[in-house]
This record gives sequence, C-alpha cells and structure tokens, in this order.
Amino acid sequence: MKLDFKVKKQEKNTQARLGEILYKGKTYETPMFMPVGTQGTIKTLSPEEVRDCNAGIILANTYHLWLRPGEEIVSLAGGLHKFMNYEGPILTDSGGFQVFSLAKPKDITEEGVTFKNHLNGDKLLLTPEKSIAIQNKLDSDIAMSFDECPPATASYEYLKNSIERTIRWAKRGKDAHNNPNQMLFGIVQGGPHEDLRKWSAEETVKLDFDGYSIGGVANDHESKEDMYKAFAYSTKYLPKEKLRYAMGIGEPIDIIEGVIRGIDLFDCVSPTRLARHGHALTQKGKINLKNAKYKSDFTPISATCDCYACKNYTKAYVKHLINAEETFGARLLSIHNIRFLTHLAEEIRESIKEDRLLEYRDQFKKEYYHE
Repeated sequence: MKLDFKVKKQEKNTQARLGEILYKGKTYETPMFMPVGTQGTIKTLSPEEVRDCNAGIILANTYHLWLRPGEEIVSLAGGLHKFMNYEGPILTDSGGFQVFSLAKPKDITEEGVTFKNHLNGDKLLLTPEKSIAIQNKLDSDIAMSFDECPPATASYEYLKNSIERTIRWAKRGKDAHNNPNQMLFGIVQGGPHEDLRKWSAEETVKLDFDGYSIGGVANDHESKEDMYKAFAYSTKYLPKEKLRYAMGIGEPIDIIEGVIRGIDLFDCVSPTRLARHGHALTQKGKINLKNAKYKSDFTPISATCDCYACKNYTKAYVKHLINAEETFGARLLSIHNIRFLTHLAEEIRESIKEDRLLEYRDQFKKEYYHE
C-alpha cells in the first residue's frame, strides 16, 4: 500500500506547507529531514537509534545496494524494510548521482550511462529501466526516476539538452515501473534558469508522477542565490497536492529557505559525515570537538538537546573518543547531529502552524550563523 500525503496548512507569509504522510497506520509530519543510509544503514547507528532521533523517512542508495549485496539478495530477504529492520518509510535514489561522478561525458548515451564498478573495475551500464527494476526489487516506499545530473557550471545549452534526455528517461522509467506499493518521483532540472525549470517541471508533471524532486541543487560550485532560485522556479510549477523533495540538502539555512519556497522533504549525508570528523551542530553554530578548549568541558554537546548523547555524555568525553578514533565518538555525534536536524524540522513545522516562519529564519540565522 502506497504512503498517502496531504497538505494540512499553507503558511500565510510564504510558500511553506505543513503536511502529513500516512504510512502503515502512523503519521509523519512534513517538512521533514531524512537521514541517509547509503549501504542500507545510517552509518554507525542502529534502526532503533535512528527512530529515537525522531526520524521518519530514511534513504538508501540504489547504486551501492545494486553492487552489494545485490537487489536479488535484498528481494529474497523480503525487501529493504526486512533486510534493514527499519519500520518507517524508505526512499531510494536512482543511482544516477554516483554513476555520473564515475562516468565521463562520452559515456552518457540515449540508452543510459556506461561506467566502471568502483569496487572491481567491471564495466557496467545503468539505464532508466535498470534503475527502476533495481528499486522495484529493493521495495522502497519511494523510488526516484533516473535522471542526468549536470554540473552547476554547465552551460544553458547543455542544461537544455540534458533536460530533454531526462524527460525521455523519466517516461521510460515510468513505463518500466511495476511495484504497486511504491511511489515514483519525477525530477526537475534546469540550473538557475527559470525558463528551463518551468519547462522541465511542466513536462515532468505531464507524466503524472506520485511526487516531484528538485535536482541539481546540491552542487559544490553553486551559489546560495542560484540554489534558492532553483527551489522557487521549480516549486512554482509543481502540483500543490503532491510531495516535493530537494535532493542532497542538509545545511540548516538551506532547509529553512527551501521550506519557505514550498519544499517538503530534504536529505543529506552531512550529519553523519560531520560526526566522523568531530563536528557537532548546535544552536549557536557548528563546533569542532577536536579543539583543545573542549578537553575539560564537562557540559553536554548542547544544553537544549534531548538526544541520547546530550543526556548522557560530555563534550570532554566525546572529544576524547574522537581523538582516540573510537567509533563510539562518531556514533554519539551522529545521533546528536541527526537529532539536531529532525528537531530543526520540528521547529520549522511549529513556525508554519503559527505563521511565523520568516521570523524563525531571521532568529535562527542570528543564533546559528551570528548574523
């Protein structure tokens, strides 16, 4: 049975929406931050720990699970939920982002993308049909269309040709999709150009997907201004009753600005990646626990946080674990950072209910970025 989404409230001063996802008798509110479990696990954490961070939907990576253990093994296990032992909703990406980082422009054809397996060097071909077939077998709740992921520096002409191909691939993937319990999302591209975003959105909407994603907004060389333009130019032309998802977005202010422009779902590997390098997200900004000043700091990572790490451990102890390269340090910081972003989403939802999202953004920037 597919998950069900309803918009419950439109914020008075922005495009922000408060929504509800109904899934197997449980309700999950949006806007939502979704932790990423690349290899079928949120790095270092158990499903129970992820749930205790108040996470709803989590992500798994189609490319990595295709290579190992393989979609057939996951299918034999009863699908990703049983394989991972995760009861909440799961979204799988298309595998495209990883493939395009491994491929050269000459490897991209109308059929699909040829690239080398990063594990053993084997030559592989990923097509829209193959991506969907893998996701059908993984049995996630939301599958993503296979799209071309152009760089932020791509020219207008390149982006236009890329969108045309992405739309053709989206139709092929939709035709191949055969899991009745799985939503399928289309992806809108077009860089910072409103005419391209409009055209991409309108053509993708014609294919009538279950939800829509804004792609090409997590590029390293993209300015914040261009990112926010892409958000606004995309959501403007998407159906109001369907979920909207900004791929790869995990910076707190980008989540807030995305919500202001009408986006419901966000994901990023950043909370666990930052954790492995000793970084913690706090109300007053990001801190690095490797710094000497935390050596004898026996206070929690954040005094206002209700996560397991903050309830039970100090900065001094976590610093010691990180310096000693003990995995427990990365686990504690991962718990904290994921909880920070799920709590951020909770605060955003409250501010939408009270029609004060712009005030919330301004206050958050003052505290977190010291602006």
